Amino acid sequence: MARIDGVHHIAVMAGDIKKHIAFFSQVLGCELKGLFFMHGVPGAYHAFLELNEACYFSIVETPQAKDIPIELGKTHSGNGAASCAPGTMQHIAFRAASLDELLGVRDRIRTHGVNVIGPLDHGFCKSIYFGGPDNLTLEVSTQTAELDPRAWIDPEVVALAGISTEELAGYVTPPAYAGQGGRVAQPTYDPALPHMVYPEALYQQLLRTPDEVLAAASPFSDPPVKITA
Repeated sequence: MARIDGVHHIAVMAGDIKKHIAFFSQVLGCELKGLFFMHGVPGAYHAFLELNEACYFSIVETPQAKDIPIELGKTHSGNGAASCAPGTMQHIAFRAASLDELLGVRDRIRTHGVNVIGPLDHGFCKSIYFGGPDNLTLEVSTQTAELDPRAWIDPEVVALAGISTEELAGYVTPPAYAGQGGRVAQPTYDPALPHMVYPEALYQQLLRTPDEVLAAASPFSDPPVKITA
């Protein structure tokens, strides 16, 4: 079935990428697997830290990033209960395999002098909370029970969100889709639908360029360092 099945990577912006690499490798134990120039973005580079063999935490640094101010309530929430602008990241919750692992992660974080709150019991998971570089709001959770939609979809919140009974049924059980072998053509540009933000002329050019032409024009398949025996 054509659907996403996990998170390959989450990318956050850094004012100083070294601080983030040090924090996530030493404090949280994530192995640094990649650190290279961002493909097609002059002056930018990013790091990939492994969470498991198919999931990474990515850190991006661009030359302009350090000059953009952090504004709590706009760019950042500051904590897991606070607001920030729509479309920005409110917090990240990483996963621990068990409660023992969660407490071990808490121990590891605290040995580095970083304060941690929790675990708090949320019914289906238990979570710890702490801050990261550049005012990141971070959480680590372990699943403690099945997230059964019959118990965890609150009718009051459904109503507040403006979701109808028919819409809710479709959200709980999305229609199956097997894909069409990659043969669906690029849709006609519709400004009412979501888009990435590029200079208008460049974006329209990208949308007009056939998929196979873009794929053939990407010279990024080789790693930056050649491994020799």
